[in-house]
Amino acid sequence: MRTVTVLALLATALIVSAVAGILVGSVAMTPSEVFAALFGSNDVSGTIIRELRLPRVLGAALVGGALAAGGALLQGLLRNPLADPFVTGTSAGATLAAVAAIALGATAPIVPLAAFAGALVAVSIVWRLARLGGSTTVLTVLLAGVVLTSFVGAVVTFILVSSDRLALRLRAVLGWLQGGVSVISWEELAVAAVIVAAGLILALILAHRLDAYAFGEETAATLGVDLDRTTTAVLGATALLSGAAVALAGLVGFVGLVIPHALRFGIGATHRRLIPASFLAGAAALVLADLGARVVLSPAEVPVGAITGLVGAPFFLALLVRSRRVIV
Repeated sequence: MRTVTVLALLATALIVSAVAGILVGSVAMTPSEVFAALFGSNDVSGTIIRELRLPRVLGAALVGGALAAGGALLQGLLRNPLADPFVTGTSAGATLAAVAAIALGATAPIVPLAAFAGALVAVSIVWRLARLGGSTTVLTVLLAGVVLTSFVGAVVTFILVSSDRLALRLRAVLGWLQGGVSVISWEELAVAAVIVAAGLILALILAHRLDAYAFGEETAATLGVDLDRTTTAVLGATALLSGAAVALAGLVGFVGLVIPHALRFGIGATHRRLIPASFLAGAAALVLADLGARVVLSPAEVPVGAITGLVGAPFFLALLVRSRRVIV
């Protein structure tokens, strides 16, 4: 009963945040004008609502939900709240692949697929590096993520400078890299939604196996969990979720770290409950963060990654200090 209540509250929060994201913007509109624009108005208001605000709100919800669900998966796999797609380098790999695809002239629907491939390669590299010498620890995962993120940043900079195609859109691409929800078309949004749905379904299938990881890998193996296949599947689901998120919003940090960890206090650590709750909470949180990014310095716009970083970085530091005995 408690789980149903929490999920209902989170779903309500998502609906309220989405309504606020559609109603509020740099162009003032009354609720009646917004309603008319959603259902048939073909004037300027209709274009603003249906082609700008609505896809952006839906994109922000997808990004926040995907990152939070991906964070829940990685934290369950590593048994530590410090893990998320941003700090483990998964988002960086997706960013490199997406930038390369754009530089090569890929159309919008291809970019989320390229980002997924980049995220999958990145998370595989980080995992292999972290397992060198035996057991995997959170410290080695974080260090491998930092190394990969630094390398990817250098490669992305090289691509931005050397690509004539990207030079024509440099300001837009840089804004996207700093974390900004950028939905180019409904087709791109649909492709990203399919990828996120696939990642969520896979995550829910793996939920009971991740619960076994809470007692350690050896205990999970004695309970019948195939460690190699489960790890591969979890990393694949994380790549699906983070790849789609990066394709729509670039590097948005700390959503996958803060949301799942905070929810454990209210809903518990069982992943069958935690994953859908993380998706709903992450979606609502990023819709509100994106709304704040649009209006806090209106008509100028702050990258949503700056908003999440202001909240998430101190939270990450607090977790790091609290967990210092675990990761040393």
